[in-house]
Amino acid sequence: MKELLETSQNNSQNPAPSSSSTRARARASRLLWFLLIPAPLLIGAFFTVKARETSSQKLASATQALANETVSVLHASRGEPVSSITLPGMTQAYSETPVYARVNGYVRTWYADIGTHVWKGDLLAEIDAPDVDQQLSQARAMLNQTEANLELAKITAARYQDLIQTKSVSQQEVDQNNQNLAAQRANAEAATANVGRLEQMQGFEKVYAPFDGVITERKTDFGDLINAGNDGTGRELFRVSQISTIRVFVHVPEEYSEQIADGASTSMDLTELPGKKFSGRVTRTSNAIDPASRTLLVEVDVPNPSGKLLPGAYANIHFKVPRGVVPLVLPNSSILFQAAGPQVAIVDAGNRIELRKITLGRDFGDTVEILSGVSPTDAVVANPPDSLTGGMQVTVASNSGK
Repeated sequence: MKELLETSQNNSQNPAPSSSSTRARARASRLLWFLLIPAPLLIGAFFTVKARETSSQKLASATQALANETVSVLHASRGEPVSSITLPGMTQAYSETPVYARVNGYVRTWYADIGTHVWKGDLLAEIDAPDVDQQLSQARAMLNQTEANLELAKITAARYQDLIQTKSVSQQEVDQNNQNLAAQRANAEAATANVGRLEQMQGFEKVYAPFDGVITERKTDFGDLINAGNDGTGRELFRVSQISTIRVFVHVPEEYSEQIADGASTSMDLTELPGKKFSGRVTRTSNAIDPASRTLLVEVDVPNPSGKLLPGAYANIHFKVPRGVVPLVLPNSSILFQAAGPQVAIVDAGNRIELRKITLGRDFGDTVEILSGVSPTDAVVANPPDSLTGGMQVTVASNSGK
């Protein structure tokens, strides 16, 4: 009962609001809800449109990237300032000579066979020359005879000189004896010279080595008939080669002839001696271009103290040739060989392809010299496909070569 009284008192103290204020609050509430409900929808729509726009841009970029050819680029590098050229050559003995007999006769014996190393003055063979021996004996007898006649002429001339003092003989007889003395003296000198000649001929019965070397050929045997000089059958007895230094004659192409100078260092290798290099030096050139081959004949001397280098072997001679202009070098894979000739694909600042003609130099296998058409700053497509055309838009890979 007490609670009912308190309630009625409160109601009497706080009268109920009017109907107009209640309606105003309802309208404000409805307006607030009208404003609050579209805001999230607008925000969601904004973010949806933005996401679609970003996705479209990414899709367009991806489509454009797929439409463009992706290429890797590189830059031409400088070649070596010194060019190395390899040319074939044939080794030859520094000195090589056939050995002949100087007298006719028969081979008595020989002392050196092929492969024998000999020194200058070593005895190679002996020849029996009975004709020379007999002629020498006769010449010596003639010399003895002329010497006896000369001695008699001296005595007779001296006697007549004494007799002329006493007028026992005429001046004519004195002059005749003096003339006879002069004639006998000349005969003695001629006989002496003849003996000396035949002694030298007899000395040729022994055949000696003309210089230090090795016997590369022996063309005689015991009992062979020998003809003096280089006439007749069996004229050559031995062939001696000096191989302490080897000569190599090389035909250098005309384009390198100006760079080959006397004294230039070279190296040489042979197929039969793999892994071994032999140093040499340009000794002389012919100073003339062969009109038939358009080459310069060059002689290279290679020391051969060990004797490993043999005359007649095929050799590769390596020359170091200085270059006045150092060309650019590109990989062979970057060259396009088309109907227009050799070209390279250059990527310009706008990532467009420019096909540029080039002039090729020497081909080293993996790389090739570029004489004209490319500069070191040009971005060259590393492995251009045949589908590349001038003006094509491309995409440069991020890991392109420098």
